[in-house]
Amino acid sequence: MASADVTSELRCSICMEIYRDPVTLPCGHNFCRGCITQAWDHQEHLLEYKCPECQRIYWRRPELVRNTTLHNISEAFQATEIDQEQTGVFCNYCDFPVPATKSCLQCETSLCDHHLRKHDRSGEHTLLPPTTDLGKRKCSLHKKILEYYCTKDAICVCVSCSVIGGHVGHKMMSLDEASEEKKKQLRNDLQKLMAETEEAEKRVQSLEKRRRKAQEKADGETERVTALFRELRRRLEDLEKRVLSDITRQVESYDDVIRQLEIKEEELSRKMRDIEELCNMTDPLTVLQESDTGDLCDKEDRHDKQLHDGGDLDVAGISHTLHTGLAEIMSGINVCFYTQEAADILLDENTAGKHLHISDDRKTASWSDRKQNDLKPPQRFQYAQVLSSQSFSSGRHYWEVDVGGSERWRVGMCYPSIARRGDQSVIGNNNKSWCLCRSHNLYSWIHNGKEIWLPDGIPSARVRLRICLDYEAGQISFYALCDPIRHLHTFTAAFTEPLHAALCIAISGGFIKIDGRN
Repeated sequence: MASADVTSELRCSICMEIYRDPVTLPCGHNFCRGCITQAWDHQEHLLEYKCPECQRIYWRRPELVRNTTLHNISEAFQATEIDQEQTGVFCNYCDFPVPATKSCLQCETSLCDHHLRKHDRSGEHTLLPPTTDLGKRKCSLHKKILEYYCTKDAICVCVSCSVIGGHVGHKMMSLDEASEEKKKQLRNDLQKLMAETEEAEKRVQSLEKRRRKAQEKADGETERVTALFRELRRRLEDLEKRVLSDITRQVESYDDVIRQLEIKEEELSRKMRDIEELCNMTDPLTVLQESDTGDLCDKEDRHDKQLHDGGDLDVAGISHTLHTGLAEIMSGINVCFYTQEAADILLDENTAGKHLHISDDRKTASWSDRKQNDLKPPQRFQYAQVLSSQSFSSGRHYWEVDVGGSERWRVGMCYPSIARRGDQSVIGNNNKSWCLCRSHNLYSWIHNGKEIWLPDGIPSARVRLRICLDYEAGQISFYALCDPIRHLHTFTAAFTEPLHAALCIAISGGFIKIDGRN
């Protein structure tokens, strides 16, 4: 790259000058801090900020990150390519400020064009672009011009340093040669920075894309969850009204009994008065001709049998109503997994290892001491392992498995490209599978051969498991369907192939069954 090309790469596109305190935007473009700050300060009334180079829009004002390497490179170039009019270096011989054309290293003076013509032009005098840092160009020890670069000590030295000084015998380079070497390294650094900036930009774009997808999914899930709890609240309110109404009805039943007893009390008082009147009569004929009081008493006895005091409050009945109502709500709304119904998993017997027997309904895998037929399809596993015939490459799905029939097992999901022979073919032992493992009453999670133990275990060896797949989200989750349902673990990955359900039995005599219940 020519020097002019490098210089153009080091100029701010706003002020067109060599970068001063360069900063980098998230899009990878660089500007002087003052230039981009001033440009955005004029846009404070707007709701967006744009990159002057690529016009990328930022809805929030980006943080300005200093580009340290570019700052150092700019300073190095600036030292050799400063415009004379901007240096502030003036002729030492003029009576009024006249911009210097050259500076003499030997004389340590700066000269304008007029005095330069009168200056000693012998070879001992070295003329440089106007500068005030002439002292830095001489050896502090020998006061001679720095002419060489010591590669061992990485320092500029004079002739005396290389001959009689502390750098005798060291490899020397000319300043031009060493400068070109350093520029080459700086250009390499610049290319690396540009590549890193481009990579950072790609990562930002990728993350922004994933964030948009996540936000879209979050919006849908928010609506789904809101609707779920709205329906739950409605059903719970209906159940509450029904249970409270039952309680009120039972209390009000006491009022009915009390009213009936009060009526009975009035009737009994009337009968008592009638009987007393009869008892006080002196005429036998009148007494005998009145209604038989025995019949009235029998009638009252039958009436007594129809009355009841209602007993105590029927708490058992109220509890039954409450529990029945809650069960109906839970069966009507899938609280744990608001996904589609359970996938109908069928096992692919062509993939089953030689010691696995697959049931006729293709739902159960059992260990068998008798090897399967001698046919060896290429997809058959060496070990007691089997895949599902179905694969999933999108969407959300779940399936359930009863692992209570085996003491040592692995269940999970894997890519169809998983190896079929060797230790790497067992699910969990490679980067193409994810599984939950039970061995010696201990549980662990395995992926790519890395095993993480589940500290609390699982409450019961016969517990059913639910495996949930969210392909777009890159998640495989495991749940123990105990009471209450327990989340065990979630694997996260960027899936690149379809996924199959996978079962592995690691001990003879065991079996694993796909649970068809939803």
